[in-house]
Amino acid sequence: IWQKIEDVDWRPQTYLELEGLPCILIFSGMDPQGESLPRSLRYCDLRLINSSSLVRTNLEQELGLAAYFVSSEINTEKAVVNDVLESDPEKLSSTDNEDEEIATEGSASEKRSPMKRERSCSHDSASSSLSSKASPKPCNNTEETTNNCERQKQKVDKGAQTTISKHLPPVTEQLDMKQNMKSAQVSITSSSSSPFSSSSSSSAPTQNSFILQTSQCSMTKASKQPPIVFLPKLVYDIITSTDSSGLPKSSSLLPYHSVMWASSFRPLMNKMMTCTEQSLYYRQWTVPKPIHMDYNNRNEGRMDTFHPRRLLLSGPPQIGKTGAYLQFLSILSRMLIRLTEVDVYDEEEININMKEESDQYYHQPGDMWPELETFRKMPFDYTIHDPKYEDASLICSKLQTINSEDRSMSRRQEDMYTCRQTTRMRLSKYAAYNTYHHCEQCHQYMGFNPRYQIYESTLHAFAFSYSMLGEEIQLHFIIPKSKEHHFVFSQPGRQLESMRLPLVTDKSEDYIKSPTFTPTTGRHEHGLFNLYHAMDGASHLHVLVVKEYEMAIYKKYWPNHIMLVLPSIFNSAGVGAAHFLIKELSYHNLELERNRQEELGIKPQDIWPFIVISDDSCVMWNAVEVDCSGDRKSDYTWTERNVSLKQILQHIEATPNVTHYALIGMRKWSSKTNSAEIKEPFSCCHVHDFIMLNVDLTQNVQYNQNRFTCDDVDFNLRVHSAGLLICRFNHFSVMKKQIAVGGQRSFHIKSKVSDTPVSISPAQYICAPDSKHTFLAAPAQLLLEKYLQYHSHRFFPLSLKNYSHPVLSVDCYLNLGPQIAVCYVSSRPHSLNISSSGLTFSGLLLYLCDSFVVASFLKKFHFLKGATLCVICQDRNSLRQTVVRLELEDEWQFRLRDEFQTANAKEDRPLFFLTGRHI
Repeated sequence: IWQKIEDVDWRPQTYLELEGLPCILIFSGMDPQGESLPRSLRYCDLRLINSSSLVRTNLEQELGLAAYFVSSEINTEKAVVNDVLESDPEKLSSTDNEDEEIATEGSASEKRSPMKRERSCSHDSASSSLSSKASPKPCNNTEETTNNCERQKQKVDKGAQTTISKHLPPVTEQLDMKQNMKSAQVSITSSSSSPFSSSSSSSAPTQNSFILQTSQCSMTKASKQPPIVFLPKLVYDIITSTDSSGLPKSSSLLPYHSVMWASSFRPLMNKMMTCTEQSLYYRQWTVPKPIHMDYNNRNEGRMDTFHPRRLLLSGPPQIGKTGAYLQFLSILSRMLIRLTEVDVYDEEEININMKEESDQYYHQPGDMWPELETFRKMPFDYTIHDPKYEDASLICSKLQTINSEDRSMSRRQEDMYTCRQTTRMRLSKYAAYNTYHHCEQCHQYMGFNPRYQIYESTLHAFAFSYSMLGEEIQLHFIIPKSKEHHFVFSQPGRQLESMRLPLVTDKSEDYIKSPTFTPTTGRHEHGLFNLYHAMDGASHLHVLVVKEYEMAIYKKYWPNHIMLVLPSIFNSAGVGAAHFLIKELSYHNLELERNRQEELGIKPQDIWPFIVISDDSCVMWNAVEVDCSGDRKSDYTWTERNVSLKQILQHIEATPNVTHYALIGMRKWSSKTNSAEIKEPFSCCHVHDFIMLNVDLTQNVQYNQNRFTCDDVDFNLRVHSAGLLICRFNHFSVMKKQIAVGGQRSFHIKSKVSDTPVSISPAQYICAPDSKHTFLAAPAQLLLEKYLQYHSHRFFPLSLKNYSHPVLSVDCYLNLGPQIAVCYVSSRPHSLNISSSGLTFSGLLLYLCDSFVVASFLKKFHFLKGATLCVICQDRNSLRQTVVRLELEDEWQFRLRDEFQTANAKEDRPLFFLTGRHI
């Protein structure tokens, strides 16, 4: 009614909504935390404070009930201002000179300071409240109040009253002078050196406060002035009295009831302490009681006893601390939630319509492991289903009728990473993390001891010869002291001899047998190399594979990780070089371990032959749980949940006859996965991103060290054609985080003659030999792969959208774009190849042919009239030799103008092309 609110259902939600209520407001409660009272409050009776157990927090909360900011807009005849405003705003206290200063009318300090203090016109009432005998009279008699005001003014004019106690310097709040904002200062009943002093311009007035009076008092003006406070005599004495050192007795109060002093021999607080210094004082000299939430949360091994990210919010009474920290918590909560979420790729498998429709299932939906002999009968699925290869050429395995609409147009190069569909996922407790993750459990794993000093590490050379490269390969390991137990060193000399490998028969719940290798570039901050939580604390060997020029930065961010440093000749190489060296090194190490452990009586075949090769963006792993409790054997239900990488690896490592499999992988996670995709729990198909590789079985199958893209598809085809088994566990899936830096984005194609960034289209990646074309600063292989991805139709015009007549690709898979299909064949003896009878090819791709490719092999295949040939070699001389050796001129016509090269300078060793037409 008094606020003229017509809503009959209106109910006040806060005390502030009781503004102007013409009756006594009764407020009760032990801890008035964060409550704001209306400005119309005239009297605050705090005589029921429990004086026997006073602590700083409670006292500040009680006194803060009657405190709020007041305006200096009231016309005042007399005003006395304190010099504290000219002191350091960071200090809670004023100077000693200011402590001694006595306020009198017309003092010089009034002229020096722009800040003025206001006070209620009831100093007598406040004074009488100290005896706890007087009761206040409502300010409803203007004449009586005016007389009181005049009497108070006279006292001030006569200089009969000291505005500031010698030991109680007032505390002020400085507002922004640049904005010419008027501000007010009201003295508070506490010393700035006391534990509850505050940089406030508002306070609870007491006898020691200075009073600014006006010539009249009305309800309007009274609402702009703080209320009168009644205090018990004991509380008032605590606030105002001092000890022999000049410090207020209140400085001995505990800050909070759930802590206690760490020692009685603590130093005294200094009255010049800032907020931060007072906070540090309490943190150093108090310890939590058993009722405190941090009683069992002590940081062992640290010199300090408080958590480095614990915050203290300090501010004047009634300034809005509660609202501020609630807002802060809201922002912090959103930030923390965002930190616990990642964008993962969420794309359904591609080329699903290419799968053979079959009612035959080789395993039951609930089978935990593949049965070896049954799996051998499963046909290999040549088709790529990983959605990251949506722009890749289709691999044909038989005569297929494919609609041209089934294959999408190629996306623009700049859209390769932005158009892929993602979804935001909350990180589970089994996630892999980047360098921004910090938790107490990870400190030792990440390489920081309790004093935050980096672990020592040593650099070890490791050399082995490889005939295909024609030279000895020398790699370097950076091995932290804490990881040296994974390696064997010579005695004496401490030369690195080998990396320890377990036995096939070893079984342990807390150990992962397969070493994990993660090739990475440009992602020292964002790569997901922290596998502590993913491995659920299990012991494991994890090796980061880095380029030489990035060694220092990776070592800085991951000081406790083992690093394999590639030779400098691979500084500009792609992921194929890393995969190639990982595999060759691992096989060489397997041989060393077999020899070493054979001396201990262990058979060579008993040494564990698997390694894990993982992308640096694998963030979480999932497992499908199948319930086959239905009435019929074919009935089942399934759910997918996040599990630890430890659980998945140990499950795969326990596969019966596991050493008979060459490659083992898992699905790419997608929210669109349906029951049909997991009904068969195992597939014989391509595997990507996270694989277990049997380096023993694949000894004679190599990754192509020159490749930048699709090297995993190329390797899968080589492994299958060698007659080896590739198994994908469909009940397991890996989530891949979208990382906007590093990886493939690290390779920039730019002009060699100008540093000015210029957009260069893929059509400019090749040129005619001996031309004046602008050379590019990029590896020749990268230019080749990118050109073929976007412009291969220039070499294979008959193949465009002609999926029934694919391009025959010998011994390699190169991406010719989504609108051209390829057919992969291997020239190796005894290889598993598709039946080419009935197939007529629209083109032939010969890439760096070796001696296994012979003329008789090529004459087995049939080509359309006008089909095109593309031969790619390291130099122009090799081109001519290949044409002669393979008798290509018998069936293919060549023209001089059909010779090309990648747009590289001679010193950058360009690749050369020769195209021809079938006759």
